[in-house]
Amino acid sequence: MADRAIVAIGTKKGLFVAESGRSRRGFSLSGPFGAGVPAYAALIDTRGTPRLYFSSCNPFFGMKVMRSTNLGKSFKPTASAPAFAKSDGRALANIWSLEPGPGKKDLWCGVEPASLFRSQDGGDSWEMVSSISDHAHARQWHPGNGGLCMHTILTDGPRMHLGISTGGHYLSEDGGATFRAANTGVGAGFTPDPYPEFGQCVHKMARHDDAPGRLYMQNHGGWAKWDGPGGPRPDIGVLRSDDYGSTWRSIARGLPSDFGFPIVVHPQDADTVYVMPLDPMTRTCPDSAPAVWRSENGGDSWRKLAKGLPRKSSYFTVQRDGMDIDRMKSPALYFGTTTGQLWIGREGGEQWECLFDSLPPIHCVKVAVV
Repeated sequence: MADRAIVAIGTKKGLFVAESGRSRRGFSLSGPFGAGVPAYAALIDTRGTPRLYFSSCNPFFGMKVMRSTNLGKSFKPTASAPAFAKSDGRALANIWSLEPGPGKKDLWCGVEPASLFRSQDGGDSWEMVSSISDHAHARQWHPGNGGLCMHTILTDGPRMHLGISTGGHYLSEDGGATFRAANTGVGAGFTPDPYPEFGQCVHKMARHDDAPGRLYMQNHGGWAKWDGPGGPRPDIGVLRSDDYGSTWRSIARGLPSDFGFPIVVHPQDADTVYVMPLDPMTRTCPDSAPAVWRSENGGDSWRKLAKGLPRKSSYFTVQRDGMDIDRMKSPALYFGTTTGQLWIGREGGEQWECLFDSLPPIHCVKVAVV
């Protein structure tokens, strides 16, 4: 029986690993790993013997993928990291996502500038997936405030969903051999055409195995009062699809803001989804009071979860990969802030507690029970 909760915390100064028993009380902390270099992506791969991965992105000395085979007690770099060919003309700027692939040793990796790489040997060698990296749209994507990043990789058998900021949502139905833009209903508040074919600033996407056609998206919202070209674009920030991402509709009604970054689905209920709304101008918590919002009916209505969180004077941001949920019977949520706090929300977010309050700024949080 799995008996430990492992939390991988990617920060501006490397990766930290928190560990606790099934009670999720008394977390111990180790790290930082990665020599103080920013860690934007992490993966706890629970297929077979658990392995932990994270990206170590040094702007001066290059990129590494780090791997642990002892549950985060130590890490070593894999034999290589994703890289563009010299003839490509692009240079790797960051590693934004690491996900399991179809085979036991397969890994997917999304990078900046937005491209997809695949490893079939646990990260020791990498090959660029040209069907999306050299897609006809790729040279027309433009970087947003956070860069031009491929941050979401969701798989469902031969289907693959990619979230790109600022490229939009791309869908493959043949295992990644081909991709097409699938953004009908996804708005872009910063373009003259409010609903372009591609170019949306998708912030994060989520899905559940029990409802394969259902997808949730946190998009770049906050444009309801826009009076420029194209007119107001209300509620374009939190969206749902029920046809594998071919079409999308807003589920933002009832939220204090449709702007935010992370979106997470309950592990045992595809109708229960969590977001963390932010003020669209400051990218901090509305009214300086942080809260996670939960819907238990697929986004038809929302309820605020803030018990234990600061009630005022709190101005942090939670990044796109800064929130996750474990797979216990009564799951707990975890989010990390740009001010270095790691919070746990027990009983599905009903009661919040700060686990660590002085970490470096947190980029990503990944949790697994092993």
